[in-house]
Amino acid sequence: MTTTYSTSEKQKHVMTALKDSFGYVNPMQAPKITKVVVSCGVGKVTDKKRREQIADRLAEITGQKPAPRGARKSIAAFKSRQGDIVGFQITLRGRAMWTFLDKLIHVALPRTRDFRGIKPDAIDEMGNITIAVKEHTVFSETADEDVKDIFGLAITLTTTAKTKAEAEALFRHLGLPLRERV
Repeated sequence: MTTTYSTSEKQKHVMTALKDSFGYVNPMQAPKITKVVVSCGVGKVTDKKRREQIADRLAEITGQKPAPRGARKSIAAFKSRQGDIVGFQITLRGRAMWTFLDKLIHVALPRTRDFRGIKPDAIDEMGNITIAVKEHTVFSETADEDVKDIFGLAITLTTTAKTKAEAEALFRHLGLPLRERV
């Protein structure tokens, strides 16, 4: 059973647990999450109204207005020109980040269909993890009757961890549902 903490209490609890398990001398040596980046590609959606609906839904989910991302170069096969909007990105820090993480861990991931946990191998060498959410409808802010276009999200958690082991311990202490290693 997980204990619910406020944001600052959760950070202190995780830092203390990691300090004990990794033998840190200073609590500032313990890794922490610095930012969460939520990104969504709009791909073949060329209708401006539908792109705005996607941006509005992302704003509802994260509580922050998304920044449009343009194509870096023109690709004739995809009928895209340099500067065309191909996606949206939101960077969350501070209180908004912790609110979104709490919502992701306790509401969205348990509502995901056929979810069996995140593979620990998804953690990269820098201690960051990217989680793919296939349907944005797992978040409670999206009303089911308003859903016409279902889109996926990529959620990247960026940490100050120096190794994969530190990052994995951090994510497990935060309550991220990682699968057990076999």
